[in-house]
Amino acid sequence: MDVTPYLDLKIAPRAVFDALAERKTRVRFMVPIPGTNDWRAVTWGAFADQIRELALFLTTVTKSGDRAAVYAPNRVEWASAALAIQATGGVMVPVYPASTADQLGYVASHSDAKVIFVDTPALLGRIFEAWPALGAVERVVLLDDTVDAARVHESLRSKGVVVPLFEEVARKIVTLSAARDIGAAKDREDPKAFERTMNAVSLDQYGVMLYTSGTSGNPKGVPLTHKNVASNGSDWLKCLAPLLDEGAIDLLWLPMSHIFGFGEMCIGNALGWTSYLSDPATCLNRLPEVKPSVFFSVPSHWEKLAVQAMHEATPEARLAKYKATTGGRLRFCLSGGAGLKREVKDFFYSCGLLLVEGYGLTESSPTLTMNRPDSFRFDSVGKAFPSVELRLAADGEILARGPNVFAGYHKDPDATREAFTEDGWLKTGDVGRFTEDGFLQIIDRKKDILVTAGGKNIPPANIELRFRDDPFIAHVVVYGESKKFLVAGVWLNEDAVQASLRDVTADGREAAKRALVQKRIDQVNTQLASYETIKKFAIVDEPLTVEAELLTPSLKLRRKKVYDRFRDLFEGLYDDTGSPAPAARA
Repeated sequence: MDVTPYLDLKIAPRAVFDALAERKTRVRFMVPIPGTNDWRAVTWGAFADQIRELALFLTTVTKSGDRAAVYAPNRVEWASAALAIQATGGVMVPVYPASTADQLGYVASHSDAKVIFVDTPALLGRIFEAWPALGAVERVVLLDDTVDAARVHESLRSKGVVVPLFEEVARKIVTLSAARDIGAAKDREDPKAFERTMNAVSLDQYGVMLYTSGTSGNPKGVPLTHKNVASNGSDWLKCLAPLLDEGAIDLLWLPMSHIFGFGEMCIGNALGWTSYLSDPATCLNRLPEVKPSVFFSVPSHWEKLAVQAMHEATPEARLAKYKATTGGRLRFCLSGGAGLKREVKDFFYSCGLLLVEGYGLTESSPTLTMNRPDSFRFDSVGKAFPSVELRLAADGEILARGPNVFAGYHKDPDATREAFTEDGWLKTGDVGRFTEDGFLQIIDRKKDILVTAGGKNIPPANIELRFRDDPFIAHVVVYGESKKFLVAGVWLNEDAVQASLRDVTADGREAAKRALVQKRIDQVNTQLASYETIKKFAIVDEPLTVEAELLTPSLKLRRKKVYDRFRDLFEGLYDDTGSPAPAARA
């Protein structure tokens, strides 16, 4: 499609209102009705009304530049609240729904959030638990009127959880309908108030503050201007235009609290998509029903879809299975959050679908490079975006600059100085190289260096990345600080393994699994220096999850947490003399 009309830089809420006259009665979101197989339609007009009324409500509590947080699972009102914050000149602070009370308290306190939008009794309960850290909060807005704040409070008290008196919190709680009523009244009094407020917001103002994953230590606040984000969105449209369609059908399940999911929602606003809302547990089963042409997802989901089809006996059977499991209409599909296995990309491409991958980080709003339909390599993360400049430091670290790069961390001048070179380039922390035809490849992380007993400095991620394209392995975690040799924990893609071993008897399955893993480790070891090779491994059954704090909310490995949780397992792979011990299983 011709994306030229959409390339002008603007604040995110403008995309909804600039095209409202044309789209008002069309459907923007389809929302599943609990307990049924039906959907509820939300028109563009209804969506715009939510944004307008919540924005005008916010003007009674906040001023331009204030921060307001959204702490909820995906729902239409999540998007409405976020865009309402931005339309008033506020800074939207998304908080992952998986965040604990302590994590919420840190983000809300560090950001000085004045308002928190929240949904579900569980998340409201965490707000009550974190209350001592929420001194700057003036209003808590319940995005669902059916959430009973008094009952949530009493339930916590009955369990012995320390919470403030209900009278103390109740005076700050506002229901969604009450907030909208306040905004609607202001709109009736002054019908031009909202447009005037939104027009006063500058592209150079901060519009969102994201918090880094916090793989070690507290997360850092990354404030991004509207121009940072809009310039990145413009680059997306330029590079991906051949795959884009106006009015497409989108199956949106990615958390809007992550910039990947928020970006998907915003692109849908710009291009007039109808988005069917789903969640991580049900989205794959929704594909045959919704038959979307747009689907953004993470490697684990793409791998599950591939496994369902790639083991069929013939190309025709694989293609038929692919169409049956995906709905058969996929056209614009992205994979993000981590690297996707080469075999999976090859499979989908054989079915006529290009899975697009790129590379970036929160501090770059977020994308720096991307493969594109007319220029891609599956062994790379693509080429730099049109407005982005990249170069490699002397040690190979990827450096970046451009209009999408942030100016510095919130309340952290030391971390800001460390994030940039003396001449102003963003230090990504990743080591890369360019292919002869200009594609970027990620080969290492500068952080997380293991120092062996022999004094060798080994980046474990450099070894772990070599298993990224293996369809049978979900995670490999390398261990060996101050040890004579390296060992690893291995987490399997059970669906792929079971499909591969379906002809193996039950008695022989465990031995066959170990042999399968050993073969793959042997293959990787041939590519490594002797001191980098994995000498022993354990197959681990306990999953790495966000809830256990072993993965960040954006699914990055919390290495120190994993080491602490499985230290006995890792240490059990060594004997008293430091020689290789019998392999283990957990």
